[in-house]
Amino acid sequence: MEETLEFIDLLRLMDERSTAFRAAVAAAPSLDVQVPTCPEWTLFDLVQHLGEGRRRWAAIVAAGPADAPPAVSSPEPPREREALLAWFTASTTELLDALREAGPDRGCWTWWGPSQSPQTTGAVARHQLQQVAVHTYDAQVAVGAPQPLPDEVALDGVDEFLTTCVANTAAWPHKPAVIDYHATEGRCWRLWFSADGARAARLPTPAAAEVPEVAYVSARGTANELVMFFYGRIPADSLQLDGDRHVLDQLIAWEPGA
Repeated sequence: MEETLEFIDLLRLMDERSTAFRAAVAAAPSLDVQVPTCPEWTLFDLVQHLGEGRRRWAAIVAAGPADAPPAVSSPEPPREREALLAWFTASTTELLDALREAGPDRGCWTWWGPSQSPQTTGAVARHQLQQVAVHTYDAQVAVGAPQPLPDEVALDGVDEFLTTCVANTAAWPHKPAVIDYHATEGRCWRLWFSADGARAARLPTPAAAEVPEVAYVSARGTANELVMFFYGRIPADSLQLDGDRHVLDQLIAWEPGA
């Protein structure tokens, strides 16, 4: 069983993706360029969203264990491109510094409740890496130069999304189901859905040899394609689907706690 990325690697990759994000913004003809993957936003809106998120999570991490996030007031981002990128760089530095100061095991508030991800700064770093990675892709799409996520980011991203954003204790409102995800890089994951909620696990490979239960539906693609599907950047039909597609549609429409 492969381990998840080390804390120091999460921070390194977050810094690298932030640099790639800035490069995409710097290459745009204008900050008013629309972002096709976030159709209500311009490139300026995307930078503002991501920069304010860095500052908000820096304050959350610095606050330590809490029942609610601290109130945060971010300075208004400048409209001039060079100043805006400097503002974004400062936002990223705030978050990275807060994470380094706290270390991976300190408790803090998180928006996810009873999932399979802990409410720790390490889990925050892991999720925030995916946030900046996906939004870097968005910025690259906006300037016509999309690049797949680096393999180590994408592979960890599949695992992180399933354990943080899907696994929970809300009752599955349909018949019990099993969904498998296969990354062509050689990793597999399984989701179980029942009245007890959703549970995720990474499977041994080849999965069929050691896990006899048959999935109701399976989806196969590169780790990058799986992450992009999870975050709504590409449709399910971009993946190789086998089994009962209706079960996957039920998952896409599911809103736990709604």
